[in-house]
Amino acid sequence: MSLLRIALQKKGRLAEESLRLLGEAGIAIPQGGERLRLPAQNYPLEVFLLRDDDIPAYVADGVADVGIVGQNVVAEADLPLQIVRELGFGRCRLSLAVPKESPIQRLEDIAGRRIATGYPTLTRRLLAERGLSATILPLHGSTEIAPSLGLCEGIVDIVATGSTLLLHGLREVQALFHSQAVLVSRPHPTNPLLEDFLFRLDAVLAARQQKYLLFNLPKEALPAVVELLPGLKSPTVLPLVEEGWISVHTVVEEKRFWEVTQRLQALGAQGILVIDIEKLIR
Repeated sequence: MSLLRIALQKKGRLAEESLRLLGEAGIAIPQGGERLRLPAQNYPLEVFLLRDDDIPAYVADGVADVGIVGQNVVAEADLPLQIVRELGFGRCRLSLAVPKESPIQRLEDIAGRRIATGYPTLTRRLLAERGLSATILPLHGSTEIAPSLGLCEGIVDIVATGSTLLLHGLREVQALFHSQAVLVSRPHPTNPLLEDFLFRLDAVLAARQQKYLLFNLPKEALPAVVELLPGLKSPTVLPLVEEGWISVHTVVEEKRFWEVTQRLQALGAQGILVIDIEKLIR
């Protein structure tokens, strides 16, 4: 029987979000304890729990069919992989940071200086794309303390909130690369289960980007609402007992939610009910 093999990060927030995504796609993964290979309970899939920077190699070598990993890790590995889906979680940026008192104010000021980073390949490429060069010092952890020890003038590291930089007396100069969790595979995947897996994944990812709205509306305002909210095809409209009023059911993109609800209120909408969508199959 065919089996889809997926490589995931073994611990951390990305691991938790990846397992949550599989769960929402109806794929039950048992608690692993110390095990690093976990067969799904209800789907022909096996999970490999790995270090994040090992995931690209496992996929590129065909040991795993697909992997979920940060886009920054994929770019650093520089292996023949394709991004199959952007997953929308694990968002962060790869940024140049320097000590607060440093005279470096712009990215261009780092030219010819020393930079410590856990992403030497990606950093060289990003600087070269901007016509810059610097001495790159590869480090594997504790990058934030390198400037205070006199090892370098700046670092290039992953930034999410910036609190770790502040803790170590650093300030962010410029973001060089934006990252999120992605699903990767080899350029020409051959596992026939992948299409079914992506069907499930797409239903979950689409649902996360939408909200289901129900609200009462004066009937004469319907044309304006249809223009504002066309829905997946068109809104569902039901008559209310009260003359001149209707109930409207529709879908709105999460990113437009607050703007749309304010405009609905201006059009006379009342009793706006917002519901999370579990799955959305277009």
